[in-house]
Amino acid sequence: MAHAPVSWRPVVLPSPAASGADPNAERRNRLLASAAISLQRFADVLTPLGDLFAARGHELYLVGGSVRDAVLGRLGTDLDFTTDAHPEQVQQILRGWADNLWDTGGIAFGTVSAGKGEHTIEITTYRADTYDRVSRNPQVSFGDSLEGDLIRRDFTVNAMAVKIGVDGAQEFVDPLDGMTALLAGVLDTPAAPEDSFTDDPLRMLRAARFVSQLGFTLAPRVKQAMTDMAPEIERITAERVRAELDKLILGEHAIEGIDVMCETGLAGYVIPEIPAMKLEIDEHHQHKDVYRHSLTVLQQAIDLEDNATGDVPGPDLVLRWAAILHDIGKPDTKRNEPGGGVSFHHHEVVGAKMVRKRLRALKYPKQMTDDIAQLVFLHLRFHGYGKGQWTDSAVRRYVTDAGPLLSRLHKLVRADCTTRNKRRAAALQASYDDLEQRIARLQEQEDLARVRPDLDGNAIMEILGLPPGPEVGRAWKYLKELRLDRGPLSRAEAEDALRTWWNDQHPDAPGDTATRR
Repeated sequence: MAHAPVSWRPVVLPSPAASGADPNAERRNRLLASAAISLQRFADVLTPLGDLFAARGHELYLVGGSVRDAVLGRLGTDLDFTTDAHPEQVQQILRGWADNLWDTGGIAFGTVSAGKGEHTIEITTYRADTYDRVSRNPQVSFGDSLEGDLIRRDFTVNAMAVKIGVDGAQEFVDPLDGMTALLAGVLDTPAAPEDSFTDDPLRMLRAARFVSQLGFTLAPRVKQAMTDMAPEIERITAERVRAELDKLILGEHAIEGIDVMCETGLAGYVIPEIPAMKLEIDEHHQHKDVYRHSLTVLQQAIDLEDNATGDVPGPDLVLRWAAILHDIGKPDTKRNEPGGGVSFHHHEVVGAKMVRKRLRALKYPKQMTDDIAQLVFLHLRFHGYGKGQWTDSAVRRYVTDAGPLLSRLHKLVRADCTTRNKRRAAALQASYDDLEQRIARLQEQEDLARVRPDLDGNAIMEILGLPPGPEVGRAWKYLKELRLDRGPLSRAEAEDALRTWWNDQHPDAPGDTATRR
């Protein structure tokens, strides 16, 4: 299927309607022209690199995701290259030009990493690896041609290259016709997908991730192979699975990416709680199932993200995970009620526990696990607010329990409103507007972000005549609960309340605290 290298300089073709030419030709040339313009921004890196490698008699190609993203107009500062030079030769070529060189274990796999200005550069020797098909670790061997290197890559859209020559000369090279796949928005593998996924099962999860990031669809043979081979993903470490899941859920098309995981069965092996929701009809009977409801909540949470400003600029990984996982406790709490209704009592409590268990298994950091679980635990509390029946004490507790997650909780609760009844939806949003306004008013009067007792530990020990120990902690906790219930107290009010509480706790103690002082 090899094609002659295509000149990077675009050729303007006549209209397909007039000439019967390839209907994609004009679009192809527009994309190539746009990519060439994109790469001009990187001339300060590409031109000297091309000259350095050519002077040593070596080839250099920009390759993989860098070329794909250049064509799509989304190229960042990370640049990937391939070359016929071996790693030690690449190091010699870069030494003195790059700002720094480092080894993160890539050299063993033929990769040299370098930094130049704002750019991160990875240059990998042509590869012709074989795999043991037990782990995903290749038996590294170097290849002798660009075509041999490209055919071992994951997808054809990642198997395009741009030759970087002397004086910035560039030539687009596409032996596997990745441009046609890109124009069609299709992910296909260079070789048979069964062979590709057997070599490295992580590529199946990468396929779902590219669906999310690029909005592409899977070639039918790729989707079928993923479905047949989904159990192979268990060969992959939790850390690598987690990295792909995060990239997927942060994608612009996260809903489609999750759907691919569930449709092919991959999700059943990496995060089975998500497809399990397909079995549960939500209690309002307004969605096909809880799974679809959760996808809607995820999309609405994404729409509420602060993409440029705000205390948590989007895309917000914690919010997105909380949105898709907020109802995973429903399958275990489903109850059929008299009259045909369905309930999911305490599913937020069960769901929070399930979140902790799954995210720990995926090796997520403790703080992130705690944050997502807490959002799931709190997402239903607002529904007790009604038409503003909460006391100020309840509002304080809501804010205190949310802590630094409050802005995310606001978004999650609003996103969880998926009713098709416009009047009910408007009423729910108006109620939450009212709650936020009450929070704002209380925050003007009190420092709700740092609610603490009106007496500190030293004062408690002095008033009660106690040494440091658990009794002081109990007294501190009582005063914090009192602070949440009644708001700020004066020093005298706090001391009187503390003494009364202490005497109630120790009715048989001789004398009272005033005497003991």
